[in-house]
Amino acid sequence: MGFRLPRIVDAKQSLKRSLSFSETTGMVPRGHFAVYVGEVEKKRFVVPISFLKNVSFQNLLSQAEEEYGFNHPMGALTIPCSEEAFLDLICSSQS
Repeated sequence: MGFRLPRIVDAKQSLKRSLSFSETTGMVPRGHFAVYVGEVEKKRFVVPISFLKNVSFQNLLSQAEEEYGFNHPMGALTIPCSEEAFLDLICSSQS
C-alpha cells in the first residue's frame, strides 16, 4: 500500500485546492463540477469534468441516480459512497 501513498496525497492536494477555491469564491472553476460525497456527513469536492469519462465514476453516478433520482438532498450531485472510496477512485483515475 505504501506505493500508492504519493498518488493519494497528490489527489487530496489537488482536490483540496479545487475545494478551497470554490469555497472562497463560491464558484466552481471552468471545466469542473461539484459533488457531495459521504455516507453520513457529506463533504463537497470539485472534480474535473474529464472524470465523467471514467467507467468507475459512471458507475457511481448510476448509484447516485438509483438512490437519489434527480432530486439531490444537498442541491447538487450527491455520490453515495465513503470519502475514502471516492478518493481511491480519484487516485486510480489519475494513474
